[in-house]
Amino acid sequence: MKRFHKRDFPTDQVRRFLEPGPIVLVSSAWKDERNIMTMGWHMMMGFDPSLFACYLWEENHSFELIRRSKQCVINLPTLDLVDTVVGIGNCSGADIDKFEKFGLTAQRGSKVEAPLLAECHSNFECRLYDGSQVGKHGLFIWEVVKAHVAIAPKIPQTVHYRGEGKFMVSGPDISRRSRFKPGNL
Repeated sequence: MKRFHKRDFPTDQVRRFLEPGPIVLVSSAWKDERNIMTMGWHMMMGFDPSLFACYLWEENHSFELIRRSKQCVINLPTLDLVDTVVGIGNCSGADIDKFEKFGLTAQRGSKVEAPLLAECHSNFECRLYDGSQVGKHGLFIWEVVKAHVAIAPKIPQTVHYRGEGKFMVSGPDISRRSRFKPGNL
């Protein structure tokens, strides 16, 4: 096995290595207002129920819509939407209608009031499962209550933020399925 020569590294930059999850677009709605935000700080937490956690900065326009409604939709964009993802992240829903500005189609959810984005490969309707860390850390823990996934492609080409305005694109799959114990798949 290869060994790496290492150097000291700034701790405030480690996210470039630990944050490889796909960028998602979070759609929200509260009363007559709706919004979309770009998000990279998230993680899966459980399988049954399907739990998903994310960090939302309290100064973000979506924060109050999501905190009050206790629901959102996690939308998975593909590589073709990377410029839209950046554009959404660079403006505020307090100033503009992001659906209109970026030409995104809002679709009605079946379990939540927040809209799904038709142009995204997948949409995951979420309800707040545990809000105990929202006030202290901005951490929302969601239960995915309904999933909508495109028939094709089966494995979408997603974008993953690396910091400094750079993205990594998901690559080809490699399989080690035969090496896993069945209970660990």
